[in-house]
Amino acid sequence: MIKNVRHKGLKALHERGQAKGINPGWLKRVRAILARLDASAEPGDMDMPGLRLHALKGDFAGFHAVDVSGNWRIVFRFEGADAVDVDLIDYH
Repeated sequence: MIKNVRHKGLKALHERGQAKGINPGWLKRVRAILARLDASAEPGDMDMPGLRLHALKGDFAGFHAVDVSGNWRIVFRFEGADAVDVDLIDYH
């Protein structure tokens, strides 16, 4: 279950279904990623074809990421069975 979202647009989409702040071309994919993340209890649950789940290093150690588009990723970490610090970033 998603406990907190850092990105303003992702938060509005997750909590209220409002798409403002999300690239319209990414909307379907972002919705699917958030739904899967909300149903996940561990990072491995996000290991789906096309998402390219990967663990991060450096400043993002402890986080995992899945592809959205180009350099854009949804990053998150888990505390127990909850996804926390969910964010949409271009970290490259």
